[in-house]
Amino acid sequence: RPGIDYHCKYGITGIILLFFIFSFAGWCWEVGLHMVQSGEFVNRGVFHGPWLPIYGSGGVLVLVALGKLRDRPVATFFMTVLLCGIVEYATSWGLERMYGVRWWDYSGYFLQLNGRICAEGLLVFGLGGCAFIYILAPLMMEYGIRRMSMKVRVLLCALLLALFALDFWYSREAPNSGEGISGQREAFFQADLSGGV
Repeated sequence: RPGIDYHCKYGITGIILLFFIFSFAGWCWEVGLHMVQSGEFVNRGVFHGPWLPIYGSGGVLVLVALGKLRDRPVATFFMTVLLCGIVEYATSWGLERMYGVRWWDYSGYFLQLNGRICAEGLLVFGLGGCAFIYILAPLMMEYGIRRMSMKVRVLLCALLLALFALDFWYSREAPNSGEGISGQREAFFQADLSGGV
């Protein structure tokens, strides 16, 4: 049986489709975790559609930026942790500044930084990112995306990007928030922001 070609080329349509696949997988992961913990379905994330673009962005970033490290899995793991940590911290900071709300808070977790990132989460992202680079993305390209005609790929990318753009536009003014979605409300952070942090 031939091995997995983790040096494969992805192309623009491949990267776009992998972004949406990973965003949807991240949404399923977050929704599933919440269902296990609380027993109820909650649409997680800032957007209203079934995607968490932080997962898609992180997945595509490590796939593209760490291409030259693919033959060095240990270095790939640590760079994945670093890049995903930067993405998660920056996203948390940006969302809080835009809306005065946090969609996640790791305060109280082991080795956390300002409640925005923590060691446990970064370990999961490091392992998940390596699985994406070395196994999942190459397999999805080989047995899924490449089996579509280019016309189908382009149409699918156009449709997904259009839906995502609409969701982005709507969510800028009316972000998905509430019980089980955004952990703390605006009043909590208003006091924090007024303290000069």
